Amino acid sequence: MMNDQDPIKNELHTLRDYIRWCMSAFGEHDVFFGHGTDNAWDEAVQLVLGAVHLPWDADKAVLDGRLTSPEKDKILAFIDKRVLERVPLPYLTNEAWFSGMPFYVDERVIVPRSPIAELIDAQFAPFLREGAVNRILDLCTGSGCIGIACAYAFPESDVDLVDLSDDALDVASINVARHELEQRVIPRQSDLFNALKGERYDLIVSNPPYVDAEDLASMPDEYAHEPELALGSGDDGLDITKRILREANDYLTDDGLLVVEVGNSEVHLMEQYPQLPLIWLELEQGGNGVFAISAADLKAHREEI
Repeated sequence: MMNDQDPIKNELHTLRDYIRWCMSAFGEHDVFFGHGTDNAWDEAVQLVLGAVHLPWDADKAVLDGRLTSPEKDKILAFIDKRVLERVPLPYLTNEAWFSGMPFYVDERVIVPRSPIAELIDAQFAPFLREGAVNRILDLCTGSGCIGIACAYAFPESDVDLVDLSDDALDVASINVARHELEQRVIPRQSDLFNALKGERYDLIVSNPPYVDAEDLASMPDEYAHEPELALGSGDDGLDITKRILREANDYLTDDGLLVVEVGNSEVHLMEQYPQLPLIWLELEQGGNGVFAISAADLKAHREEI
């Protein structure tokens, strides 16, 4: 505990009081924001309201509501875990938002934050060819958020959610059920494409592990709560991405599209594959390191990958 709780509980009574207290605790302990919010106010609001099972966008009039003693205990416990143990907020509330939708998360998966959400909302235009999208693969799916968001964006499609981790697939299955998409969205265990022989997809989307060794060693403490399997990928962060580039063409339709996020490791990818016609996507809502490449271009440059 940061402090004896009884004096705090005796002096703080409303949700607004605890939001202010939470912000002060964030400042005192130099908390890092990077798992759904980027500032102390939004994080404090979500933490305090989430602790008492209120939506983060509840009417502000509720902030003056007084709290019961058990509710105060729950909020203070959340604050302790957030500032002392550096647990990311979505692991405390078991909820993260992606593409405007809520997803269940826990420490078996990384917290959804991919800029690919912007591309999904635009149905990957203008990079994806026009016409029906029948099959989509979300590779290294984690919580399943990318594939599930794609299922909403392309209601005619069937979506496979693929991950090496059975734990991650358990979380993805929770989200498939939460969004009532069991008939169209299927979690599948596979080491990348190994268990997908003979499958073909119009669209393959992947947010694979891509953090290089240097960045992994210097990340804020909050990231230590995320599964390392879902973050690091060799010295240059590209071990898994290189496999995807080598193998994806065998699983794309002739006019299919591959979209991959590599974050800051885009520098390494550009240096190592200068001849590969990757389309680096400009994202209006922020983020970097997302590329697209067509099946035809992958096939044409197969020998160079």
